[in-house]
Parts: sequence; C-alpha cells; structure tokens
Amino acid sequence: MTSPGTTTAMREDVARMLAEARERTLLLVETLSGDDLRAQHDPLMSPVLWDLGHIVAFEELWLTENLDGAIRFSEMPGMFNPFEHPRRTRAALPLPSLDALKARMLEVRERVLERLERADLESSHPLLRDGYVYRMVAQHEYQHNETILQTLQLKTGGHYVPPLRHEPPARAQLPLETGAGMIRIPEGEFAIGTDDRSAAYDNERPRRIVRLASFHVDRAPVTNAEYAEFVDAGGYARRDYWSDEGWAWLATAGVTAPKHWSREDASWVSRSMDCTAALAPDHPVIHVCYHEADAYARFAGKRLPTEQEWEVAASWDARTGQACRLPWGDEPPTSETANIDQLSFGTSAVGAYPTNVSPSGCVDMIGNVWEWTSSDFTGHAGFEAFPYAEYSAVFFGSEYKVLRGGSWATRPGAIRNTFRNWDYPIRRQIFAGVRCARDD
Repeated sequence: MTSPGTTTAMREDVARMLAEARERTLLLVETLSGDDLRAQHDPLMSPVLWDLGHIVAFEELWLTENLDGAIRFSEMPGMFNPFEHPRRTRAALPLPSLDALKARMLEVRERVLERLERADLESSHPLLRDGYVYRMVAQHEYQHNETILQTLQLKTGGHYVPPLRHEPPARAQLPLETGAGMIRIPEGEFAIGTDDRSAAYDNERPRRIVRLASFHVDRAPVTNAEYAEFVDAGGYARRDYWSDEGWAWLATAGVTAPKHWSREDASWVSRSMDCTAALAPDHPVIHVCYHEADAYARFAGKRLPTEQEWEVAASWDARTGQACRLPWGDEPPTSETANIDQLSFGTSAVGAYPTNVSPSGCVDMIGNVWEWTSSDFTGHAGFEAFPYAEYSAVFFGSEYKVLRGGSWATRPGAIRNTFRNWDYPIRRQIFAGVRCARDD
C-alpha cells in the first residue's frame, strides 16, 4: 500500500508537470500580436488561437469530465474538435481572444487541481493508475507546442521572434569519424515496443520480439552538406531517384530544394524562425518530406530504414540483450543530452551532444530532426486502442509514414525510442530529416 506521503508527492509531481507545460505554451506565444495569433499562416496549420483553445478543451475533457464516469468523448464537441473542423477551415471560426483563453485556462486548471486532490493515483482504473491520464494530457500539450512552432516557422507578415534562445553547442563534441559512415547491425531477435502504461501511447504497445536480417544504418543523420550534393547534382530533376508517387508529387510541388532553403549568389542559405544564415554544412538537413528523403537515399545508393530497424539501432544493447528507453540509457532526456526542448529554435551540429549515442554507435537518434522511415503507420501485433481510438487507430493505413526520434522542437516528456510520429509523405512543414540504411 502506498503511504500518504508518497501519494502527496505524486500529486505534487503531477501539478508541477501541468504547470510547467502551460508555462512553456504561454512563453512561445508571448511575442505574438493579436493578428499573429488569429491568422491562418498556412492552410496546413491552425491559427495559434485554435491550438490554445484545443489544449484547454482537451484538458477539461480528460481531467474533469472523463474522470467522473465513463469516457463520453475522445475530443470535446464544438469549436475545438479537430474532426469537426479541419485545419483549413479554422480561421473562419469565432475564436476567442488570448485573454479570454488565458482566463479559461486558469478556470479549468483550478478544477483540475481540485479534482487531483481527490484522485487515487494507485487506482486500478487504467486512466488514473500511475497518473497516466495526467501524463497523456501533458504530452498532448507538448505536442501542440511543436505544432505551434511549425506554424510559426511558416508565419506570414514577418518572421517569428522567439522570446528567448538557448544556444546549443557550436560544433560537434564527438570525433568526426563518429558522425560518418554506416554501422552494421547483425541478424538477430530484438525486443521493440513497450508495455509501459504510465506514459507510452497505445501505438507504442505491446513489447514484442522481432527477427531482423542484418542491415547497415547511417551512423548520423544526413547533413546539409551531404544533401546539397544531391541538390547540386540535379537530384530534383532526375527521374531515376524518385518513386512514382514522389515524381508525381514533385511535378505538382515544383520544388528544387528543401523548404526554407534559398540561393544567395552561388551559395545556399536557410532560415529557422528569424535567423537566416549560410547553410551550416554539419547540421542535419531539415524540412524535407518523405519523398525527398526517399529520393536522397536512392541517390546515395541506400534506402530508408524500416521503423523496426530504426528502433533497434536506437535502443538495442547487444552487451545486455536489452533495449534501453533512450539511446544513452534510461535517464530522462534534457536539453543537455540532446537538441530538444525547443529553445534552441533550430538544429545543432551533428554530434554536438557527446552522450547522445546509442549502444550500436548511432549519433543523434533523439532530437535535432525527426527521421522518416519506410514504414506505413499501422498497429503493432497485439495493438489495443486506449483510451480512445481517435488518437492512433483512425490513422492506421498506407496514407501515413512513420517518423522517429523527435526534433529540436520536441519537449523531453514527449520523446523516447518507442515513440511513433506519423504524417503524410508530402509534408515538409514538420521538422524532419533523414537517416539512411542499406541491406547487408
């Protein structure tokens, strides 16, 4: 039986987690004008006010109403329900002001904290046990932080100016040979996925054993310098590098380089938020879609890894025969161990974080850029939707590709080796790059 002191400490931890999540959300929008908050900066993205309203509606639903009885809804009906209102239509909604939303956030949070004082975090109820539902709501807010940053990278009427910026290490801290070449993963049986029910989403479960043929995987994500070779070699005009779907997308999109790259004289420059600078050759390429990642891999004589291969390369420790939660072990991620947690507002040099190395020797598998895999987003064998099908199951199928690893814009509480992101293969607004593989 848990002691009263332990229960109190758990409640205090939950309250701190929720408070810190909200503090970051409000920090990110601190420098935005009313027009910036209300504008639809791109049809792919919601107005920032909609994201803020959705955050508080989700919290109210799951931390008050759905804890008081049977689960009534997966998303609160009304203005902030994403299934009722597709992104392209949200600018036409009568969105509240920021002040009104802040007041709503405070009112809902007061009720959440009052309910928390009565919550049995040792309950057999799967929502309450180990505080799962509170972590789910916090992760939901973390993920919308990253969505808001995607919107702000696309901001019209002047670039987004962050309220503060923490500079990552200026250069690689690992030997150059550590950040280049490929690593061989021998054939074998490996544990992937998780049975965790304190934080992991349903699509990460269950833990299972898979058998993989031997393969090679890039030690590091593809850098700007490497990707520029593809661009400068005419890669966007070479049909043989592109799948049928990729070539059709390219014909429609008409792009010739990653998003936010541009030419100044004979050199490439790139932009991250309000900073435009010469292309950093040792940073990972970012803002490429799946089709671009796939084409680059063909150019390099390689392929994209499956998500199973990616997870084994990130987590499997051959010495112990166990999978670790993060590349460096089970210690929680911080902005000191990887380029995550948003406040760098951009990528860092590959290998800048000397502890961010997996047991297999791969660098930067957490943070910096999401990495496209060749896998469709489907449920693992034994998948069970929890606590609602609309988080994962409704998206299963061949329309979406899986990304792994997180980016500079990912909060620490929303990333681990088993975490699965997904998006359409044409999407370039996400903070995504590429790591290649090849058969043995």
